[in-house]
Amino acid sequence: MTQLEQAESAFAAARPRLFGIAYRMTGSVADAEDLVQEVWLRWQTADRAAVLNPEAYLATATTRLAINESRTARARRETYAGPWLPEPVDTAADPQLGAERGAVLELAVLMLLEKLTPTERAAYVLREAFDYPYREIAEVVQTSEVAARQLVSRARKHLADSRRTPATPARQRELLEAFVAAAQAGDLAGLEKLFAADVVSWSDSNGKVRAAGRPLYGATALAKIFAAWAPTFWTAEDVSYVEANGQAAIRLERDGAVFGVITVAVSEEGIDQVMWLVNPEKLGAFA
Repeated sequence: MTQLEQAESAFAAARPRLFGIAYRMTGSVADAEDLVQEVWLRWQTADRAAVLNPEAYLATATTRLAINESRTARARRETYAGPWLPEPVDTAADPQLGAERGAVLELAVLMLLEKLTPTERAAYVLREAFDYPYREIAEVVQTSEVAARQLVSRARKHLADSRRTPATPARQRELLEAFVAAAQAGDLAGLEKLFAADVVSWSDSNGKVRAAGRPLYGATALAKIFAAWAPTFWTAEDVSYVEANGQAAIRLERDGAVFGVITVAVSEEGIDQVMWLVNPEKLGAFA
């Protein structure tokens, strides 16, 4: 086997984890693929003879690039039209997310990670999704082991403070199905009953299609809005259930073309969030 073939083999073995790290850091399939491609280019020209653990080397390079990308992405999103949501991935089709566990994949969690510093996010992703020891996390993010523990602890606290305990996958699917049925029927009371009092609806379109340009709040207000859509929005739509980021979601089609993916975040209080992904650029995994 030539040196380049050895490099290709090592990279191919590590690639699922690299993409998994990059996706969780950016919330974007395209950005994650770009980062992984950049790591491959760097790997080809690296002094590979000096690398004792290729996977650790590649994961470190990916994480550090993702930290830098996260900083620039925040600036880009200041010009995003309306709410920004992570790009959904079809986890039923195994898009090489490469996690030993399915942690840190839910859209609601990825949204909360946007509020962390890039370094906190990296430490949290490496620990929660890939079970990295704190010593290795410290090496990746270039800090001490004590500081790495603090980064993960702060991230956990932020998520705990910002999110109710999520429901089981079965309950999430049950409430999603109930939401779709009530919305299609225009059942105002049924919708309101499903929602937590402080439910929020997010619509990610980036101005490319007609959608709410800001978050919408409140069980009563959202029930009225969704019930009013019943006669026009759902009648000609093809609705199918899919798996997005490890949770149940629905795919909306019109004339054979996918135009939206909808999912809900659920706690013991009911549906906390309704997430409408209608930006055509974010629907590739379900088209």
